[in-house]
Amino acid sequence: MSDRRYFLRQSALAAGGLFTSSSILSEVDDIIPQQKLVILHTNDVHSRIDPFPMDGGRNQGLGGVAARAALINEIRAKEEHVLLFDAGDIFQGTPYFNFFKGEPEIRSMSAMAYDASTMGNHDFDAGLDNFATQWGKAKFPLIICNYDFASTPLENINKPYTIFKRGNLKIGVTGVGIELKGLVPDQLAGNTRYLDPVQVVNEVAYTLKRKKDCDMVICLSHLGYKYTDNKVSDEILAKESDNIDLIIGGHTHTFFEAPVILKNKNGNDVIVNQVGWAGIILGRLDFNFYKSKRNNLIDYKSITIQKKISE
Repeated sequence: MSDRRYFLRQSALAAGGLFTSSSILSEVDDIIPQQKLVILHTNDVHSRIDPFPMDGGRNQGLGGVAARAALINEIRAKEEHVLLFDAGDIFQGTPYFNFFKGEPEIRSMSAMAYDASTMGNHDFDAGLDNFATQWGKAKFPLIICNYDFASTPLENINKPYTIFKRGNLKIGVTGVGIELKGLVPDQLAGNTRYLDPVQVVNEVAYTLKRKKDCDMVICLSHLGYKYTDNKVSDEILAKESDNIDLIIGGHTHTFFEAPVILKNKNGNDVIVNQVGWAGIILGRLDFNFYKSKRNNLIDYKSITIQKKISE
């Protein structure tokens, strides 16, 4: 226990004259952070291995895996506990995918030590056999709970969830994908069966929070942030959830100015964030965790990815 924490605890007890009061101990511990966690994330990078060309366009010079890797390494050097996620659509969008079918994307993400990714609709674009082949080169798990891949090349490759340990924290992570009909041709989706994301995610999140005793539950989502109709979105998922703390989104290429905070069915906060497309932005969310398992978003940044030019 740090000197500062000891001082606060003893001062609170002495002030109340209750040296055996567990309620005061609990209150004091809940205002002193136990640990900080930094979550970094991308979505819809779409095979953008190189930065945008210097052609006068609004995105010229932005993005690229080299600049992203340098930024991630810089953050990891300064922060003790970091997690790095992607919310899908890793493939499709540049000639790299046309020629190499996703191998450079997976290898570069593995080199950057991504902790996990979910799957987007464009990740089906070269078929399930190709995705399984490319994922065989990945050094991080594919997490998605609402696609049933039985009798497909991805059977036993995907995980419905995984749990990461950072310091004293247990962080449960699941993932969801969008309805494939109308987005992915049947011959590319194969025998993949789409399951209701709200129902399945709530079941998984309950397991992570209540049975596995996770301090935080994160959903990597490729549903899209919101729609004008009743199509399932991150907004709907957040409002109909029970045990999700954070949704890292994709698919709609939405550039959030700040994370959105919505209320779930129990009136608790669900944070939703998304960082556009093409690897232009790296999302950063900083959380403090307390002994009571309460977590608090203390800072957020949408960091533009571009090569530093030495003066």
